[in-house]
Amino acid sequence: MRAVESASPLAQDSPSWRYRRSTRQVLRMSAVHLALVATGFLFLLPLLWMVSTSLKSLTQQAAWPPEWIPHPFVWRNYPDAAAFLPLARYTLNSLTITVLFVIGTLLSCPLIAYAFARIRFPGRDFLFIVLIATIMLPGVVRLIPTYLMFRQLGFLNTYLPMVLPAFFGSPLFIFLLRQYFRTFPEELADAARMDGASEIGILYRIFMPMSGPALAVITIFAVQSQWNDFVDPLIYLNKERMRTLAVGLYYFRAYQDTTNWGQMMAAATMMTAPILILFALFQRYFIQGVALTGMKG
Repeated sequence: MRAVESASPLAQDSPSWRYRRSTRQVLRMSAVHLALVATGFLFLLPLLWMVSTSLKSLTQQAAWPPEWIPHPFVWRNYPDAAAFLPLARYTLNSLTITVLFVIGTLLSCPLIAYAFARIRFPGRDFLFIVLIATIMLPGVVRLIPTYLMFRQLGFLNTYLPMVLPAFFGSPLFIFLLRQYFRTFPEELADAARMDGASEIGILYRIFMPMSGPALAVITIFAVQSQWNDFVDPLIYLNKERMRTLAVGLYYFRAYQDTTNWGQMMAAATMMTAPILILFALFQRYFIQGVALTGMKG
């Protein structure tokens, strides 16, 4: 019995056993990758159908079975969609709101996140828990109170209701930056304080230059949330010249007697393209930032 037991570790190091183990690992990883590819394709399917429909004529849109690859490509849907509504004006409005929102986010969130991550003050942990708890509140819960507040302030038909909240910080972005700041060694801040640096100086001279991935993450999230925002512009902006792209797409269908899905999908493609390009350019920083924000509690 002892001879068998003493031989079993040697058997595990044999070439045949290592081959079986490597084969199982390859099969397991292959199954995982196939599942991920299939899931990714399911998420990509609506996007592909949107682009395909944007290049179809009315006849091709009604064809059965559906055609994935239009023949011929109807590029005319794009200029027709741009001419039907003032999409250039709507794009400028969306871009203005998004840029101001991102500026407000990048100015406020790092300050608040640094205070929660590195400055000790009474009630810090309790306030942070309260801040995180607000993430669980649905947007519709605060929709009526914020509307009444902005109406009393005279902010209706201005961009302030969409832009001003960004200058007071977003709980999600504060949480992400706080987690990222906590991954930095405490000695960095201590050494800077010994050299006479203020807390603001430590933040902007040490932490911010080292936080490129985290800042890229919140920038992408901020651009996506504001670029795609539909409810706030619909409620606060009643003038046609101030509408955003998301609201413009809604009226695109409302103004047509019969919906031309080719033009509709062309307008949707033009609205989606900037977000896809932004993510493609900053994908590496996005993945790195998401991975590092959860390294330390």
